[in-house]
Amino acid sequence: MKKTLALGLALLMLLGALAGCGPSISVQPENGDSDSNNTATTSTYNNPDLAFTPGTVLRMAVGYNSTKTGLFFDAEVAGSGITLADGKTYNTGDLKPTWVEIQNDLGMVFEDKYQGNSDSKEFEYWKEKLTDVDMVAGTATQLGEYGVAGSLVNIADYLDKMPNFKAYLDANPIVRMSITSDTDNGGIFFSPYFDGVDDIERMPLMRTDWVRKLLDGDGAFAADASGTTATPVYEPYMPTSGKIDIDVVTPDGSSVETVTKDYDAAGNIIAKMNAVGPMSGVDAVNMLRDYIDQAYGGYYGTNRSDLFIGQNAAWDADELVALLRCVVSNAQTLNGTDQIQGLFCREDNNNQRRLDMVHLAGVLFGVRGLESRKDYLYVDTEGNLRDARQETATYEALDKMNDLVKEGLVSTAFVNNEEVNSKQYLTNDLGFMHFDYNQTQTLFNDQPDVLDAAAGEEYRAVMVPVARWYDGTDPNGVYMRFAESWRSVKPGGWAISAAGVKGNDDKLNACLALIDFAYTDEGMILLSYGPKAFRADTTFNFNGQQMPEISEACREELWDKAGGNYTNYARQYLGSTLSFVKCQSFEYQCTTEVGKEGAGYISNAIGLGTIKHPALAVDPSNWWYTSVPTTLPTTKVENDQINSYSNLGSVMFGTSSDQKNILVDIIVGGYKEEGMSDPASAAATVASAYSGTQYLELQNRGWQRAIDFYNSIQ
Repeated sequence: MKKTLALGLALLMLLGALAGCGPSISVQPENGDSDSNNTATTSTYNNPDLAFTPGTVLRMAVGYNSTKTGLFFDAEVAGSGITLADGKTYNTGDLKPTWVEIQNDLGMVFEDKYQGNSDSKEFEYWKEKLTDVDMVAGTATQLGEYGVAGSLVNIADYLDKMPNFKAYLDANPIVRMSITSDTDNGGIFFSPYFDGVDDIERMPLMRTDWVRKLLDGDGAFAADASGTTATPVYEPYMPTSGKIDIDVVTPDGSSVETVTKDYDAAGNIIAKMNAVGPMSGVDAVNMLRDYIDQAYGGYYGTNRSDLFIGQNAAWDADELVALLRCVVSNAQTLNGTDQIQGLFCREDNNNQRRLDMVHLAGVLFGVRGLESRKDYLYVDTEGNLRDARQETATYEALDKMNDLVKEGLVSTAFVNNEEVNSKQYLTNDLGFMHFDYNQTQTLFNDQPDVLDAAAGEEYRAVMVPVARWYDGTDPNGVYMRFAESWRSVKPGGWAISAAGVKGNDDKLNACLALIDFAYTDEGMILLSYGPKAFRADTTFNFNGQQMPEISEACREELWDKAGGNYTNYARQYLGSTLSFVKCQSFEYQCTTEVGKEGAGYISNAIGLGTIKHPALAVDPSNWWYTSVPTTLPTTKVENDQINSYSNLGSVMFGTSSDQKNILVDIIVGGYKEEGMSDPASAAATVASAYSGTQYLELQNRGWQRAIDFYNSIQ
């Protein structure tokens, strides 16, 4: 796949890079005025086709889920006045620095109409009074429906006047397909939002110091005290005999080599442990050590931990379960207590975060659709949409996760839906592993009250596991690494109110110019980094592009005000990353060195082709690798019908914090509580009793329209 190869070459140019941010960007050191409130026009954006009268007022009903993350400061963030790294003091109701610069440079004036809601609720508030706003936020489905009905401006009609936005869409076909709501005339009714694009999103994270302590060194493992492994429940997922060749990145990161899992020589580690039954933690560790030596022919030497945490890692689900058994049964050695929680979530009582356990199940056991960009859909090898909720393989994977629960390898807080978060697990040395975003979770390495770096404590990303994936290249499946967690269009955006700008070319052109500017080199940087005053006069190489470094004052402020969380800082204080393209080069600079190391291993593996992923391009030679568009061009009638299948939505498959999701519930308690008996019956229940068959037919209609439209514009 040409696009995948191109991405790989770009990623290879920078070890440790987290993501690209769109078109080629080249930024040179700046030595000009750094005053973000300078009223002089400094933007290089000049588009005569979208000329408007300076001072044109745009009424903006846009933001990101909260009054704290709008274009204007609210009382919670600004208080009685807040002075930022640009030396300016901002008060409640003031425009945030990013939007001050846009206002000054482009010439429009922004008026706050944002109610502080999520995209969905914000549009619900305004949909009957669109004459009162010029730009409005909403979900892709809402904006598509109202756009087709004529309530929103069809941006596609003006693409010839928007060279930057058009170039971006031409370069990213799946993006174009994701935002085309009317395939009869190519109607686009909103500008999309990207929280990073064309890069891995979530990844496994581990207490790597614990893995080293258990697995590395000469001789046998010994401990003064250890617990006992539980009665085995989990059965082997990987083979119990034969050999499997796995491509890995060489330890120095320069190339690819092949390692062999030799089950004839070593057996399957789970089968071996299960044959013994409960055993001491010490015996479990030594059995795993011996298995690694034999299965890999001494490849890892005395650094056996590299099987899991090295650049050349090759671990799979069975080996992880064996490691979890070792970790949980050796709490005394690892943290001096009688208990360690194996797998956990960022927030064990928040359904939105509990779903990360479902995401982990997909990557462990080779199941597509569990980290889809839209619902649980994926494209099969024949080019048709499939729904993971209607696949037996999904429930087989959840069944195996339930086995881990039965063995005590999943946190009790997750099982009991209790309020414990990742910071608490790491602060108290009680948690081993979860599946999440790298930057936010590895920040804890730079917080001495959480992780003691001086004592060698470390929590970082590790390689994506090996699993058997049915990508169409072999009827028996292929043992490889695949990351479905891939960044693409988010399911919301900003639209132009047709009633709001009706008869006013100044307003219309100002809205269109704002969107087009966002896709210029200059706009992408401003809308990610904020104004020049928050950047240094130097650049650094990010994915082969020269990108600005943040100023030292900005870096200090980010830690002081947001604990190092780039996204929170950018949205709440700078007003950047609220929509359009969030460039990851700012976030990368806010990632700890530990975080960069783990993400660097993964990025390098992607670049060298040992981790495969969906592509934001259409590839009929193997549809399986095509990313599902975030939104499909289903009609309002079809959407109403889809929404009527309530069991497929918030009733049984909710994604919000306090909703129910039966995929999570099956991991916790198995099938019986859901009235199901086995994986096949679970899939059949969703297909029939939950109207899954009808749902999938409607989605495939939209998908076929998207494909037909794509073919028509080639």
